[in-house]
Amino acid sequence: MNDEIVFSNCNIVLPDRVMQGSVLIRDGHIEDISAGHFASGEDFEGDYLIPGCVELHTDHLETHFQPRPKVRWNMDAALQAHDGQITTAGITTVFDALRVGLDGDTELSSPDILAMAATISAAHAGKRLRAEHFIHMRCEVSVSDVVDHFDAMKTNDRIRLASLMDHAPGQRQFVNLEAHRIYYQGKKKMSDEEFFAFRERRIAESTANSPRNRRIIAERCHQQSIAIASHDDATAEHVAEGVELGVALAEFPTTVEAALLSRQAGLQVLMGAPNVVRGGSHSGNVSALELLEHGALDILSSDYVPFSLLQAVFLMAETGVLDLPAAVRLVSDNPARAAKLDDRGRIEVGRRADLVRVRAEAGLPPQVAGVWREGRRVA
Repeated sequence: MNDEIVFSNCNIVLPDRVMQGSVLIRDGHIEDISAGHFASGEDFEGDYLIPGCVELHTDHLETHFQPRPKVRWNMDAALQAHDGQITTAGITTVFDALRVGLDGDTELSSPDILAMAATISAAHAGKRLRAEHFIHMRCEVSVSDVVDHFDAMKTNDRIRLASLMDHAPGQRQFVNLEAHRIYYQGKKKMSDEEFFAFRERRIAESTANSPRNRRIIAERCHQQSIAIASHDDATAEHVAEGVELGVALAEFPTTVEAALLSRQAGLQVLMGAPNVVRGGSHSGNVSALELLEHGALDILSSDYVPFSLLQAVFLMAETGVLDLPAAVRLVSDNPARAAKLDDRGRIEVGRRADLVRVRAEAGLPPQVAGVWREGRRVA
C-alpha cells in the first residue's frame, strides 16, 4: 500500500454537505480534506467521493455457495465471488448473514453453515478479502434446535451481530397468509398439499419454540457481547419484547407502528434498499420511504441485491427524497455507528480511508469507478 495518496477534483460527500476539493490519505487514514486542488494525485474529474458502504445484513453469500438446487460450490471460491460483488457495489464492510436454525426453507445443513463461517474467518485471517467481513447470525427461533446451532457457531471470531427471527406464517413478515402462499409456493415449487403441510408445521414449531429460544439466545448474546437485532416486528408487543431482551437494532419492521415504537425506544431502524428501489415491499408490508416520511428510518441494507445500496442512495437524491449527504448516511455513518465501528463510515480526518468513487448521470444507476479499503485500492 502506498503511504500517501491524493484524490483531487472530487465532489466530496461529507456528513452534512458536498464539497468540491481534494482528500489526502496517509497510512490508510484520511489525513486532510481541502477545498483546493492538488496538481498531483488521481483526478476524479468531478466524480463523487463517498464513504465506503457498511452493510449489516446480506443473505447473498449463500446464493454463491448454492447457486442452484442440489449444487454446492467450493466455499473459498464462493466467498471470493461474493466478496468481489460486494466490493464492486461500493461496500467496504459487510456483515454476512448466515442461518442459525434451519426451517426447511433451504437445502443447506448446519455443517454447511459452520463451514461457511470458518471460511470467512480463515479468509479474513489470510487477508484474502477485499471488503472487511463480519458474521451476522440469522437465528430462526421457531426451530427446535436453534440454540444448539447457535452454541456451535458462537465462538467464531468474526461474529458481531445476531437477529432473532420467526418466519412462521400468520405474523411478522407474513401476516397475510395469501402473500406467504404466493412467496413460498413460487420459491419452492410446492404442490398445494405440500405447501399447506409446510405451513401447519411452521406454525406449530413457532408456537412450541419461539418464546423460549428467543430468550435463551438473547441471554447468550449478552454473555458473548454480540449485538442483537429484532426482525420483522409488526406490533407493539413485538417491540416491547425486543426491548426487554436488550435488542439494539430493529430490522425490517413491517408496520409504521412497530417502526415508530422502535425509534421511541431508542432502537435504530433498518430497512431494505430493494424496498426503496422497487417503491415498496415484495411482501406487501410497509414501504421504507413511508417510514422515512415518519422519521423512522436510520439504515438501509442491500438484503438480497448488493448494488441496491448505492442505487437507492442516488435514486433518493435524484428524486429529492433526501439530499445526497443524508442519503449516504443511511448506508455508511449510521450502520457503522450501530455496529460500534467508530473508525469508518464518514469522510473525516482521522477516519479509515474506506472510500468509493461514484460516477452519477441523471436517469441512470450510479457507476462505481473505484473502491479503497484503508487506503488500498480493492476495485
